[in-house]
Amino acid sequence: MTAPVFVVDGLDDSHAEFVLDGPEGRHAVSVKRLQPGERIVLTDGAGRWADCEVTATEGKDRLVVHLVSVAEEPPESPRITVVQALPKGDRGELAVETMTEVGVDAVVPWQASRCITQWKGERGLKALGKWRATAREAGKQSRRVRFPEVADAATTKQVAALLAEADFAAVLHESGEEPLARAELPTDGEIVLVVGPEGGVSPEELAVFEEAGAKAYVLGRTVLRTSTAGTAAAALLMGRTGRWS
Repeated sequence: MTAPVFVVDGLDDSHAEFVLDGPEGRHAVSVKRLQPGERIVLTDGAGRWADCEVTATEGKDRLVVHLVSVAEEPPESPRITVVQALPKGDRGELAVETMTEVGVDAVVPWQASRCITQWKGERGLKALGKWRATAREAGKQSRRVRFPEVADAATTKQVAALLAEADFAAVLHESGEEPLARAELPTDGEIVLVVGPEGGVSPEELAVFEEAGAKAYVLGRTVLRTSTAGTAAAALLMGRTGRWS
């Protein structure tokens, strides 16, 4: 899918014509400068999408398109969720952006004990909003029609519950004796991967996760930043599960 992607609400095939307006329409007309005859993709970000042909532009923020076809992309399997400890600065948004581009299905922000960043009150809500906006924009940029879900910030107890329900649960940690590249992976179901903060996953947290059924793994000989470890691990899983085949 190479045509540019735009997000809309209420996408269906009951009408052959659709008007893209608002911020998305402005981006299409004034930034992308799309012209009649060009192809675009409209999506609700939840798997439903339409192949469209531009028929006209109106002003600076309205794009008129003809819906050539409407389809539904099924969820990927196995589903890959990354529990991402909160990095400092804007590295959290970088992590979400690159994990979205790789193809991760869900991101769970985790308030680990060693996190420097703290999501509290309005500041936390604002930060979560940025992560979700980043996933949306990265989903469009990478031509996805099913964007990753970004959950509310989770506690260690909530992460443990998530791991307990997974078909494969892993924690990236230096104590792991087995490389993730050699782990036995399921062909379907749910894979949950935990990425710790700059200070690492604490022994207490690791014990809780292991009790929930997770195992510690290493990626390789080098140590990656928390903002890049999830992306590297997810890419590895995409290749090993056949999702990149």
